[in-house]
Amino acid sequence: MSLLKSIAAAAVFAGLLAAGSARAEFPDRMITLVVPFAAGGSTDVVARIIAQRMSTDLGQQVIVQNVAGAGGSLGAGNVATAQPDGYTILMGTVATHALNPLILKQKPYDAEKDFAPVSLLVVVPNVLVVNPQLPVKTVPELLALLKADPDKYAYASSGNGTPLHLSGELFKSMAGVSMQHVPYKGSGPALNDVIANQVPIMFDNLPSSSGHIKAGTLRALAVTTPQRAPSFPDVPTIAESGIPGYETYTWNALFAPAKTPQPVVARLNAAAKVAMADPAVAERMKEFSATIVASSPEALAAHVKAEIAKWTPVVKNANVQMD
Repeated sequence: MSLLKSIAAAAVFAGLLAAGSARAEFPDRMITLVVPFAAGGSTDVVARIIAQRMSTDLGQQVIVQNVAGAGGSLGAGNVATAQPDGYTILMGTVATHALNPLILKQKPYDAEKDFAPVSLLVVVPNVLVVNPQLPVKTVPELLALLKADPDKYAYASSGNGTPLHLSGELFKSMAGVSMQHVPYKGSGPALNDVIANQVPIMFDNLPSSSGHIKAGTLRALAVTTPQRAPSFPDVPTIAESGIPGYETYTWNALFAPAKTPQPVVARLNAAAKVAMADPAVAERMKEFSATIVASSPEALAAHVKAEIAKWTPVVKNANVQMD
């Protein structure tokens, strides 16, 4: 080998070593995990549990930053335009990556093109609940009631365009029934009115309804996931209760900005998987019926695509558009 070729080969080898070293050094400073909702909700809880455990694995602190507003689009938009270096990441949900892109007239980001998927972490069931005074104990009984008097009954949700609103619209569409939608400014006020029998029916996140179900102030008719929730094994699914194929749930996933280097995405994915495999983390997730997934980036990308495809006709049929 000539001297020039030897020098060139050595330079290439040194470059590869340097690149490998640079990749190995990620992260070398604090990482910000943006939660696009206010503190205290289920997404915030999941984020804080994960951030603490990922900090240990990564050797750098992962801090949670709540950036609420525009149904999650404000925080998600901030991450979409952040430096693609892995130091600003997002706790995304069905709202940020499936519903908002379909509902908002002004699109602050492209849910598929503007993010690098990292991992689908958990899925959390929704639950169909009714006031105990409503004379139904099963989904078939509810369907019979709604079909007998189509204009009489209403369901509450946490707001227009929210996953809980659209869970109701999907239910109506697939079951061929009619209910008036009554939107509230959050799940809490909606639950209060269902418990008070102001509105008799609601789709809610299982964690926020579970205490009321156990206390008997709400009656759970069915969960919305394909499988029953481990915390309520006697509550059937909507799919097994007469509406085959019905499936909705809340989910939490990690995203980085688009063009984040693949080795950085891989390191974040590995840290997320380590976190989700921790028995202490698994125990915390079980407390609110969250099912651990800990997917690959590719599986998360496919999941987002499937969620957008599922919700597109629901949003169109419900004629939901927001500024």
